[in-house]
Amino acid sequence: MCRWPLLLLCGLLPGAAAGGSGRPFPHRTLLDSEGKYWLSWGPRGGRLAFRLEVRTAGYVGFGFSPTGTMAAADIVVGGVVRGRPYLQDYFTNANRELKKDVQQDYHLEYAMENSTHTIIEFTRELHTCDINDKSITESTVRVIWAYHHEDVGEAGPKYHESSRGTKSLRLLNPEKTNVLSTAVPYFDLVNQNVPIPNKGTTYWCQMFKIPMLQEKHHVVKVKPVIQRGHESLVHHILLYQCSSNFSDSVLDHGHECYHPNMPDAFLTCETVIFAWAIGGEGFSYPPHVGLSLGTPLDPHYVLLEVHYDNPTYKEGLIDNSGLRLFHTTDIRKYDAGVIEAGLWVSLFHTIPPGLPDFRSEGHCTLECLEEALEVEKPSGIHVFAVLLHAHLAGRGIRLRHFRKGEEMGLLAYDDDFDFNFQEFQYLKEERTILPGDNLITECRYNTKDRSWMTWGGLSTRNEMCLSYLLYYPRINLTRCASIPDIMEQLQFIGVKEIYRPVTTWPFIIKSPKQYKNLSFMDAMNKFKWTKKEGLAFNKLVLSLPVNVRCSKTDNAEWSIQGMTALPPDIERPYKAEPLVCGASSTSVRGNVSLELLLCFVVWAAH
Repeated sequence: MCRWPLLLLCGLLPGAAAGGSGRPFPHRTLLDSEGKYWLSWGPRGGRLAFRLEVRTAGYVGFGFSPTGTMAAADIVVGGVVRGRPYLQDYFTNANRELKKDVQQDYHLEYAMENSTHTIIEFTRELHTCDINDKSITESTVRVIWAYHHEDVGEAGPKYHESSRGTKSLRLLNPEKTNVLSTAVPYFDLVNQNVPIPNKGTTYWCQMFKIPMLQEKHHVVKVKPVIQRGHESLVHHILLYQCSSNFSDSVLDHGHECYHPNMPDAFLTCETVIFAWAIGGEGFSYPPHVGLSLGTPLDPHYVLLEVHYDNPTYKEGLIDNSGLRLFHTTDIRKYDAGVIEAGLWVSLFHTIPPGLPDFRSEGHCTLECLEEALEVEKPSGIHVFAVLLHAHLAGRGIRLRHFRKGEEMGLLAYDDDFDFNFQEFQYLKEERTILPGDNLITECRYNTKDRSWMTWGGLSTRNEMCLSYLLYYPRINLTRCASIPDIMEQLQFIGVKEIYRPVTTWPFIIKSPKQYKNLSFMDAMNKFKWTKKEGLAFNKLVLSLPVNVRCSKTDNAEWSIQGMTALPPDIERPYKAEPLVCGASSTSVRGNVSLELLLCFVVWAAH
């Protein structure tokens, strides 16, 4: 229930300690690039407490914005004048006009100023019931900051000029309680002098051999090692387990991933064991869980895949980034695993242009989870963290959880997804996944600024819709993903026939005349997409049968078959198919997508 707090009358705060309120702030981050503005925060009862430490003797500003700009923002400004602290609640309209809020919802707890710094501590309700305030949720929050060398006068805060910025954070991510000793050993998996091409997107792959361990170890923390100055260049890093049947010659050099000349050894590395993305911090495993190393079931070789994002095509970049793994012989109770769920990355994931809101769904089906869990762990697995992943058009991602036809609470979500800020969400409470459960990764996209189709793929201008589930105990299931039928998508734009057998990629349209001899991609781009057509297409895609990958650690597939009904409020049938390249047409209302999709995988790999 919402409270309507009285206007805070700011005066000297009795009993305040010289360094602050004395209460702990479990989270802390630098907001600017010069080390002048530090933000600390943490829960304080049912409220959220903040501490601003800024190198200025004037005012400090802080706020929440839907886009990271001053438009429609919720702002608080504070400082100390002649020993008297002040804190004022403001907001801006769509035209960025600053106005004092009638309802003052920020509550001053402590303030001090010395010759170099101003420190302000305050609290705020997560939901204030004030239309000028932004609610604080578990989604990504775009905080804005500013400061000035003068305090606020009668006319309000002076313009901050260049002393301002924005940063995306997840303010309600649970506190990380297990602090490592500085004596915990580690090893690095780091690229050495990788030349970054002057193109927008580069995926670089390098194989590493895990250090020889004489006994079982647990990795208890993974930390990104990003070369200074390359924080915006390194977009994400994936660590894959590879086959063990290699000589160390595969370690000699890295190579551009997914390239026709990529070494064959790289093709055996499909099991994700860790994922990090831009904006994320180091990840600490819970005290009862660790990533196992040193046993016959554990990886001996791993592949480090680094996604470089170079939108300005800058030349001459050399990178030395990767991951640092902290490990111990103090073995924890459970081995951790990773399941990749969502949409199988493929050109058959299609998003029309010019749409403010398009939804895609990737299904981790009841059949897949039932078969794998019944064999491996009938009592279920326990998810403790989730990484949600999309690209530039992504606006929101939700991981939905169903059991016996009923939807459980969301397993994870981010309704304000920011491509440049992706990190694991620690679940407040672990979630059990049982045989017969099913998961849906639901992604929202905005393509209003695009004139051509957006395809599923690796580039930042392509799209993904993925959830990486960290769980225990580890089982033999690494991927649980789906992709919708392609032929019915083409039927929507009027395609009647394709050339068979398929001998080229992308495959070629045979009829009707307006699409004859066009690739399916060219045909989709030739269609005149309107908002009405886009919405109708979205409705169709969400109702289509889907092909499913339900993969084991050795890249083999679980033998799921048949149709499965979704929970009643979904009502979108999807089809699970065996995965054998060259399989005959499945002929579900003309569906040949499985054959096409699997052959595409083979072509792409070689």
